[in-house]
Amino acid sequence: MSHPHPELGTPPPLSEGALRITPLGGLGEIGRNMTVFEFGGKLLIVDCGVLFPEPEQPGVDLILPDFTSIRDRYDDVVAVVLTHGHEDHIGAVPYLLKERADIPLIGSQLTLALIEAKLAEHRIRPYTLEVKEGQTERIGPFDCSFLAVNHSIPDALAVVVKTPAGTVLHTGDFKMDQLPLDGRLTDLAGISRLGEAGLDLVLVDSTNAEVPGFVASEREIMPALERAFATAQRRLIVASFASHVHRIQQVLDCAAKYHRKVAFIGRSMVRNMGVARDLGYLHVPEGLVIDPKQIEELPPEQVVLVCTGSQGEPMAALSRMASRDHQIRIVENDTVVLASSLIPGNESAVYRVINGLSRWGANVVHKGNAKVHVSGHASAGELLYFYNLAKPRNVMPVHGEWRHLRANADLAVLTGVPRERTVLAEDGVAVDLVDGVARIAGKVPCGYVYVDGASIGDITEASLKDRRILGDEGFISVFAVVDSDTGKITGTLQVQSRGAGIDDEQLAAVVPKIEEALADAAAEGVGDVYQLQQIIRRIVGKWVDVTFRRRPMILPVIIEV
Repeated sequence: MSHPHPELGTPPPLSEGALRITPLGGLGEIGRNMTVFEFGGKLLIVDCGVLFPEPEQPGVDLILPDFTSIRDRYDDVVAVVLTHGHEDHIGAVPYLLKERADIPLIGSQLTLALIEAKLAEHRIRPYTLEVKEGQTERIGPFDCSFLAVNHSIPDALAVVVKTPAGTVLHTGDFKMDQLPLDGRLTDLAGISRLGEAGLDLVLVDSTNAEVPGFVASEREIMPALERAFATAQRRLIVASFASHVHRIQQVLDCAAKYHRKVAFIGRSMVRNMGVARDLGYLHVPEGLVIDPKQIEELPPEQVVLVCTGSQGEPMAALSRMASRDHQIRIVENDTVVLASSLIPGNESAVYRVINGLSRWGANVVHKGNAKVHVSGHASAGELLYFYNLAKPRNVMPVHGEWRHLRANADLAVLTGVPRERTVLAEDGVAVDLVDGVARIAGKVPCGYVYVDGASIGDITEASLKDRRILGDEGFISVFAVVDSDTGKITGTLQVQSRGAGIDDEQLAAVVPKIEEALADAAAEGVGDVYQLQQIIRRIVGKWVDVTFRRRPMILPVIIEV
């Protein structure tokens, strides 16, 4: 992956008394957040999340951070601090613990409960330490304290990492909702106290750095939800992130008001809402939530379904409903509410789902036609406010694509941070904090690690290229039996096509060309199977390109007898 310092080599050994910060995910992308702090020979990891694949990564389930640079140093890892319970911050923890199971996990009550439920599915029982805002813990050579921050999930924390090299604040994901549903405000006073005491470096959420002003309060979506409930003629289906407890609470409140029963659909939704309810983060009136099997027993106008799939994920409940591949069938006058934003890159998938739902007669309410979502990330006005409170000596934007990182750095400069003290790095670029100055020190290997079913890291970019070709252009297979002594074809040459848009009659035209090329090869004494395969690829590939202007994958099979 490109970065603004292509000349960088491997960072030198960390000098005594210096602190090194190496992001292994989350910079230049929205997802797989993971940052490694190194001091005194020990490593502290903040977050360990996943990135969800894009259409040009067919067959991929998840994308993990690259653990290569720390793999031979797992014994030096003192803990993983989790800022909050979203998948892009905790989703890769099971894969890390499969490599060293006893790494302690540190986080808030809800965050740890969500990761423990996830780990149980992987049959991993973690070592955990629950912390709260205002608490300080000595973790190896790191003094870590925690601040409450407001986000689109309860119990989110910012983490302050203190070492003799300086004080660093990692905000995690945050915003400054002044009327949060749970009454838990971002600790602006704590940030101010840190600023007065001296903050050497801040790592700041960049997701909304391009958006002017302040993010609206979560409470402001209530009128749109109320309208959807008041006007829905039949079933009401709400799609949301499976971790957005506050959003689901508002849906439950509306359901109770309009005398509807609620059923949770989707494994992650059922699991997370069960955890949130058991811990008291989700308040469910007695008898409101029913088992999905009871849906058919009630009139449609008394039912609310809460499901996953607001981002158009192919296997999520809502996507399957839209494609009629789910036990719940969308019918005329059902109302569907997509209570989320569009994650960059997911737009096509989401609109495909909206079109599919509309085809079956559903009334679809989404961010484009109603205020059914507010962001969980600070906009430009809030970031300016943050910088004026924190007064950081150095700034390192994190959590965002390149445009977000640059916009965040520009905001820091506007508040008085010198341009040379804003560090624009990306995944794998190590930043050293020495004598109060943050400087790029080098880079470590940091590619994408693909999860495909049970396979982890086996899928390469070459494999994905082959999949894209197969998906876009199809393939042509050529089956030939040759004499192992003479190299001549014995029997009938078979040529078949799948997905290339070329029928058998058209393929017949290339058979003589293949036979002639193989005969010439035999006459010249060329009998190596690999060489014969290359000859077939060249002949068929050229013919298809000239004749049809297509480039399918060519799969020659040579059998020697």
